[in-house]
Amino acid sequence: MGDRQLLREGDCPVNSAAEIIRYISESKKRTPVKVYLKGRFDNVTFPENIQSFISGNAGVLFGEWADVETFLAQHQDVIDDYVIETDRRNSAIPLLDTKGIQARIEPGAIIRDKVSIGDNAVIMMGAVINIGAEIGSGTMIDMGAVLGGRATVGNNCHIGAGAVLAGVIEPPSAKPVVIEDDVLVGANAVILEGVRVGKGSVVAAGAIVIEDVAPGTVVAGVPARVIKQIHETDKSKIEIKQELRRL
Repeated sequence: MGDRQLLREGDCPVNSAAEIIRYISESKKRTPVKVYLKGRFDNVTFPENIQSFISGNAGVLFGEWADVETFLAQHQDVIDDYVIETDRRNSAIPLLDTKGIQARIEPGAIIRDKVSIGDNAVIMMGAVINIGAEIGSGTMIDMGAVLGGRATVGNNCHIGAGAVLAGVIEPPSAKPVVIEDDVLVGANAVILEGVRVGKGSVVAAGAIVIEDVAPGTVVAGVPARVIKQIHETDKSKIEIKQELRRL
């Protein structure tokens, strides 16, 4: 599967549904907020659990809503106005910290923590990648594609726009989708849980794959069926361009 981001010290393994379930169950649920406020803060002491960036009579606060709500109520006499921004409620899993990943990740991609992304991968706008998913080196996840929990994609693949690789965290006994190396999955294709797509195969656009795909084959239809072998395909129609993966 190529390069993988190393788990940080103390992280739980993510290769089993049981570990992911335990991680979610035991995680502290968070409702982070950002607050723009103005008022008279010369004599106000901001608590340690709230980050404050105040200059003069205006500024920004960051913190958990329960803490910030209490602070706002306690200091309403010196606060003239405020606006609250929030994008989640009792969230169990943060987004992945992508700053150290050697991949191209475009704006609008949603990638949850404990996702592994190989070097020179490409994650396009609107892609959604759930906890425990693995993405190999040089693989492109195109616009709006969805990788469910524990979905595994090999090296040098292309997962087309709007494609769905079903996730399997619940029930924990289910097997994840596995896409082997050098596979092309067309736009809006759906690959159901437990399916393995063999090395060098092609899944046509709009196909629904309910059973394993042998290496080096082309499948299409609903449900997907083998329509030809990869050597019978025009290579220009399935070419993976390495230029798109250079950083």
